[in-house]
Amino acid sequence: MVLGIGVDVVHIPRIVALLKRYPQRLASRILSPHEATESHLLADPTFIAVRWAVKEAAFKAIYPHRKPTWKEFTYHGLKNGRKPALVYHPLRADDSLNIGKIHVSVSHDGDYVFASVLVQAAHTTR
Repeated sequence: MVLGIGVDVVHIPRIVALLKRYPQRLASRILSPHEATESHLLADPTFIAVRWAVKEAAFKAIYPHRKPTWKEFTYHGLKNGRKPALVYHPLRADDSLNIGKIHVSVSHDGDYVFASVLVQAAHTTR
C-alpha cells in the first residue's frame, strides 16, 4: 500500500546564492551525518540541490504520518551500478513504525533538479 507520494523541483542558481550567503550553515542544516562526511562535495551546488529536492519530496510523501527532519533522511546517489536510495533514520524508534520501502527518483536538466519519492506502508501481519 502506498503511504504517500512527494515531488519537488529545485532551481540550482537558488542553491548557489544560498551557499554564498550561508556556506557552512546550509549544508549543516539539511545533510544527515553520513552525507556531511562527503566534505569534498559540501560546496557543490548540485550535490546540495539534489539532497534538498529529495528530502523535500520525502517530507511531502511521509507527512502527516510522520514529521521528519531533513537530517533523518540519507540519500545515496547512483554508485557502482546501484540504484539511488533514500534511507529514513528516525530519531525516535517509534517513528519508523508503518514506514516501509522508500522509492526515489532524481532527474537533472540544466539549472533544475527534480525529485520524486514514493513511500510504502510497512507490511503488517494479522
